[in-house]
Amino acid sequence: MAGALVGGALLSGFINVVFDRFITTDAVNLILGKKLGPELVERLKISLLAAEALVGDAEFKQLDNPSVREWLNSLRDAVYVADDLLDAVLTKAATRKEVRSFWPISFLDRDRKIVDKMEGVVRRIEFLVKQKDLLGLEKSSYRDFLSWRIPSTSLVEGNILGREKDQQEIIKILNDNREHQLSVIPIVGIGGVGKTTLAQWLYNNEKLMEGFQVKKWVCVSEDFNVIQVTKNIIGQTAGNTEDFNSLQLELKEKLFEKKFFIVLDDVWSDDGDVWKKFRTPFQYGIKGSTILVTTRVKEVASVVQTCPPYILSELSEDCCWSVFANNVCFPESNGHPKLEEIGRKIVKKCKGLPLAAETLGSLLRTKHDVKEWEAVLDMY
Repeated sequence: MAGALVGGALLSGFINVVFDRFITTDAVNLILGKKLGPELVERLKISLLAAEALVGDAEFKQLDNPSVREWLNSLRDAVYVADDLLDAVLTKAATRKEVRSFWPISFLDRDRKIVDKMEGVVRRIEFLVKQKDLLGLEKSSYRDFLSWRIPSTSLVEGNILGREKDQQEIIKILNDNREHQLSVIPIVGIGGVGKTTLAQWLYNNEKLMEGFQVKKWVCVSEDFNVIQVTKNIIGQTAGNTEDFNSLQLELKEKLFEKKFFIVLDDVWSDDGDVWKKFRTPFQYGIKGSTILVTTRVKEVASVVQTCPPYILSELSEDCCWSVFANNVCFPESNGHPKLEEIGRKIVKKCKGLPLAAETLGSLLRTKHDVKEWEAVLDMY
């Protein structure tokens, strides 16, 4: 099951890494549209979204169905090729600085080869999506796939590597908003990129938390149940009541003229009406009160934010290697040149997602055979 979880998190997260290339900047969209053609780019977007919706169900069914396992491997290979081709397009555009016209004056043979290869990849992904009925795959979101997971807590697990710059920037955001009555600061990023870990570090930073009279951590997840979330913030005194009015009055009393720091981790709901009703008691705190929201949904940030969201990017490959090596205890326990070579290839496939690097490192911690490491490399 651990392997399936990692595979699903890795593939779903990686699809989002690829998809996020399309929404980074207008310049990127222009380059991709110019080089690949807007119709092909749109087909790639649609096929990636359709494929991601099937990944969660496929990861579970592959355990008993070799055909589904082969389907997943084919999808994984196609997504990797798509990412490599997008890299080639963007790198080439950066070196040529071709951003001015919709089509270059001279469409070179190597450009045509990239388009032909991408056309083949898109057709392959579209074909795989069409196999869902034959394989009995059902659409589910990444959050459905992880809905059974253990809720996050405020406790930090191990060392936080590669996030020094992010830590300083989020501290600056907190300090810049300390004169506001209430600040709602979203941390936005794809699944597995480390949003919860960064929030945990902030929550446990004693110097940063000085002056906050009320601190609460709530893992919200896919179901934003305002009654349950409110009760979690109030704590044990909330009792068994389900009356929302009573709970809001009690929360108002708890926060009244106090400075609070509340973390709402893993928020999915972008229902503005629900949020507006939920946040009413928070207006009774004092200056500097903060709600920190982690989410992978940009629309959530748009609904809740009182300041621009902090976008948490993927780790560099070097930092991702540090996460992997730290969890696999490399090189102390696994000091082997061949294992390091394979390990770095595994890390490259993690695409900057610390969750993937951490979990794969932990899985390989007790493995010392080259073939076992190669099996993991081939699997992911």
